[in-house]
Amino acid sequence: MSETRLSVKIVTVSDGVIAGTRQDASGQVLEDYFDKAGWNVVERVVTEDGAEPVATTLRRLAADFHGLIVTTGGTGFGPRDRTPEGTSVVIDRAAPGLAEAMRLVNPLGRLSRGVAGTLETALIVNTPGSSKGCVETIDAVIDVLPHAVTLLVDNYDPHPSNEGSGRGRHGADHGPG
Repeated sequence: MSETRLSVKIVTVSDGVIAGTRQDASGQVLEDYFDKAGWNVVERVVTEDGAEPVATTLRRLAADFHGLIVTTGGTGFGPRDRTPEGTSVVIDRAAPGLAEAMRLVNPLGRLSRGVAGTLETALIVNTPGSSKGCVETIDAVIDVLPHAVTLLVDNYDPHPSNEGSGRGRHGADHGPG
């Protein structure tokens, strides 16, 4: 990763945390994880379950933001688990490879409906609401997240293999034809 710390915003999706009947354990665990991994946690919010509250929160957080937005919660089969639906409404481009890799970390991952994709210059990924599950799933993709986030602005990050046709910061073509 570059010397500049990349930015991350964390969204806990939970009616229980909103009501004060649950602690935001997964949001705290994610904040600690990203801080230890060298990311700059610039905002942490809680929103209620449901597609519309999630979509509204993601639109607000992505406005004029270049970085990663991670949601925790609302990816299961509960009647109000609608985080993937709210995310799908707002993303410009899906990143199914990230969501697929995140589901492979343990057998319960197959029950996750989480999605990933971009909204302007933000990359959004959904993680489960459990403290263990959210960290496991992010850990499965943390190695590629800096590259993915960097590519969202002017495609200036060179391909890790030094191949491809990524453009430089000033629009120079670094790849073949």
